[in-house]
Amino acid sequence: MLRIAYFVSHPIQYQAPLLRFLAQCSDISVETYFYSSFSVGSHREPDFAARIEWDVPLCSGYKHQFLKRACGSSDRSSSPWVPGLGLRRTLVGGGFDCIWVHGWAHVCSVQAIRTANKLGIPVLLRGETTPNCSRARGLKRVLHNLRYRQVFSRTSAFLCIGSLNRQFYQNFGVAVEKLFHVPYAVDNAFFQARCRAARAAREQLRASLGLDRARPVILFAAKFTEIKGPQDLLHAWLMTASESDAAQLPYLLFVGDGPLKQPLERLAGVHNGTSIRFLGFKNQTELPAFYDLCDVFVLPSRFEPWGLVVNEAMNAGKPVIVSDRVGAGADLVGHADNGWVFPAGNVTALAKALQGACNLRSGLERMGKRSLARINKWDYDADYRGLQQAVAAVTTVHKTVG
Repeated sequence: MLRIAYFVSHPIQYQAPLLRFLAQCSDISVETYFYSSFSVGSHREPDFAARIEWDVPLCSGYKHQFLKRACGSSDRSSSPWVPGLGLRRTLVGGGFDCIWVHGWAHVCSVQAIRTANKLGIPVLLRGETTPNCSRARGLKRVLHNLRYRQVFSRTSAFLCIGSLNRQFYQNFGVAVEKLFHVPYAVDNAFFQARCRAARAAREQLRASLGLDRARPVILFAAKFTEIKGPQDLLHAWLMTASESDAAQLPYLLFVGDGPLKQPLERLAGVHNGTSIRFLGFKNQTELPAFYDLCDVFVLPSRFEPWGLVVNEAMNAGKPVIVSDRVGAGADLVGHADNGWVFPAGNVTALAKALQGACNLRSGLERMGKRSLARINKWDYDADYRGLQQAVAAVTTVHKTVG
């Protein structure tokens, strides 16, 4: 059995199911090291402008530890921007064949990479960055690129979450043989089971919200921040509303919270509470019912390296509308096949996509089936195969060199 040390900032609701899945694999052993525990229990999420507590287990079913801190507060419940303590001792004592690091923004991530390099332990790197991610300009952009090259030169293999992420590494000259497909996936089994369970109570939920069954439902589920683009969706909906028959006007459901909530409510005007509903934050076990209820899901982000809510909605068998800045779109959304892709920030194009979806309501179910077929191939099994291939490649090279 090959031993892997996985370094990541904090327990993440999307990653815990993958770590539990890998814990069941017989030929690899993953031990996770977190820099912070701030996400465990009730905590404040600035982008949600509220305190939340995830209703799914974050730390059970897999081996993990919380790293000690080298300086500052010893309270590991605070943010992860603090160096770790004892990384060399951890790696030497663990007898690891390689390490896997998620991202490079945190001090501990770079520490782990450098420590592994000094010990001759291969490094696997998984990040979310795409060619369009960086908004830095001038000298700042130069410094960013220099940092990328330094980190990448210390990396043995790259775990690519999708095609745009793969292209990002290739743009920095990373050799193809160092790139492995480890797709950004969610727990498909969990979301599909929850959506099936919600289907039986769909009309009850619709009635509780006072929604007319004859009118289509558009869903947005994300943080209410400018980057996520809820304001673009609302402007686009208002454009379509001016051209729609009141009896066929689609409902627009906003699930989430954040600093833009009040401005969005004001912009919704007389539609707020009638055709437009602000439903607040919904937790992981609550979201599938809303994915099941909607006719089409929309993520209009102006900046989104991936967008795992797209995976979640597709597990409900729904067509999706995404901007061209949503990383998931390049791999999961076929324009006019299982959804639509529009230029980020282009409200007119988004309005056209919304109108197209509502006019094609009878065909949305077929598009949703194609979404489900696509997402069934974008799963934890694919992650396991990619990780297995990457580990085999770097450990073979390491043994050969050694």
